[in-house]
Amino acid sequence: MADIVNMPKLGFDMAEGTLVRWVINEGEAVQKGAVLAEIETDKATVEVESAYEGVMARHLVAEGAVVPVNTPIAVIAAPGEKVEAGDLKVEGKKEEAAPIPQAKEEAAPAVQVTPAPAPVPAQAPVPVPPPVAGGQIPAGVKASPLARRMAEERGIPLNVIKGSGPDGRITKKDVEAYRPTPAAVPAAPVAVPQAAAPLPSTAIPLNRLRAIIGRRMTEAKQRVPHFYVTHEYDMAALMALRQQVNQMLPEDEKTSVNDYIIKAAALALREFPNLNASLDESNKQVVQHGQVNIGVAVAVEGGLLTVVSRDTDRKPLRQIAAELRPMLQRAREGKVRPDDIEGSTFSVSNLGMYDVEHFIAIINPPEAAILAIGSVREVPVVKDGQVVPGLRMKATISVDHRVSDGAEAARFMQALVKYLEEPLRLLV
Repeated sequence: MADIVNMPKLGFDMAEGTLVRWVINEGEAVQKGAVLAEIETDKATVEVESAYEGVMARHLVAEGAVVPVNTPIAVIAAPGEKVEAGDLKVEGKKEEAAPIPQAKEEAAPAVQVTPAPAPVPAQAPVPVPPPVAGGQIPAGVKASPLARRMAEERGIPLNVIKGSGPDGRITKKDVEAYRPTPAAVPAAPVAVPQAAAPLPSTAIPLNRLRAIIGRRMTEAKQRVPHFYVTHEYDMAALMALRQQVNQMLPEDEKTSVNDYIIKAAALALREFPNLNASLDESNKQVVQHGQVNIGVAVAVEGGLLTVVSRDTDRKPLRQIAAELRPMLQRAREGKVRPDDIEGSTFSVSNLGMYDVEHFIAIINPPEAAILAIGSVREVPVVKDGQVVPGLRMKATISVDHRVSDGAEAARFMQALVKYLEEPLRLLV
């Protein structure tokens, strides 16, 4: 008997998905666990695996169709089995999102004429009256005979000397005290470098992932009343322990700082189940999750995804690292699986590898909180009254104020101290 493959529901809030590409064509053999198609959700493009074995008898929707969850999308039959799938065919509705306008053909950029720099006006020289030949006294200028003779010997025009005698009469003392004012030298024009022509603007259409991130984060900031609590941790012991652990592990199994932080957060959430929760607005209740599933933010081409470490509080640190490593790789390669990205109850976003001291993150609904991690930095600290070097890390938790309050968030951040500053607790 033929088996029907439905559009899977990859998350509590998923209502529909876009069938991006069929991987197995009609008539081809299907193995159990084989990838049938790629489906794009609000969070990522995921590969849908087959739960059946047989032959791909019929595609019920076309590539590019937007299909509601639980709608039949394909029929898998036994080899040679005839399938009448006409009644099952479901036409995927066209995507309702408005198309992103394509950038128009770029016109040739106008030639920008850079005006020549305005000349710097030279300082006007102080006018020097022409000397009076033969020591003659110009009209209106009075001078004693001795002053006149001295001025003539020194080549000083009498009309440039200010007299201190009666009625402005120029005396010997005035001639001796005279110091010619040097003519102002015209200032050399300052070379003003011509600015380079500005680059033309470029319109880059939003890819689907970027548009989805924008929509979800806008909704989160507008609908979720965030508050933030920051704490600084002494990371010296953890960094030393990690170094010792990694010396005993093969290169491809070494642990990251983030692995320890994820484990610490999971253990602290056992004590604060209200932060490992979701708000059910329709029933006006807070759902405290039994599992501690830590979502780990990972940067991908054109956006951000969150892969999920399940039952993180119950697994040894080495297993957490081993499970996350391939998921992070698949996310970066755009080949995540449904289980990779669904089911997180609390998230951790770490920008420490980018030398970021401190930042705040936006909550990923329906979760109640997210922990933002900065870099482990060597800084001066005061210890026993002395300033000494220390390794410190700042972390900030963002919390939904409808679910929790500042005091509870602060106690959670304090609870992290015993795991991050006494890291042997993470290994027992």
